Amino acid sequence: MNARARRLAGLLVLGVAVLGLSQLAARWQAGRLGAQAARAQPGDIVMYTTTDCPYCAQARAWFGRHGVPYAECNTTVDAACRAVFQALASPGVPTLVVRGERQVGFQPERVVQALQR
Repeated sequence: MNARARRLAGLLVLGVAVLGLSQLAARWQAGRLGAQAARAQPGDIVMYTTTDCPYCAQARAWFGRHGVPYAECNTTVDAACRAVFQALASPGVPTLVVRGERQVGFQPERVVQALQR
């Protein structure tokens, strides 16, 4: 193997290692956030959704995976949910209300920050 091939192989190994470490760090961060969010009390988090929203499904899965208590209010099938959602003047779903703070879109970091206030 010539010097150029060894350098390329080394760079490839380094790139794979960096990618692996970044994925490991992301999983660790998600687990840490999940553990913090799981300390929420029932009623702390209400998520307004629609039946066909893929982002709502992702948030639902994340909450479930981490054992986070939350209430879901589906604006597609529940008129009372739809009325509250409209009163929030939210531009889209998922909309979360975390301890009274409205959040449009799902970002675990923002949920945890609101729970810590």
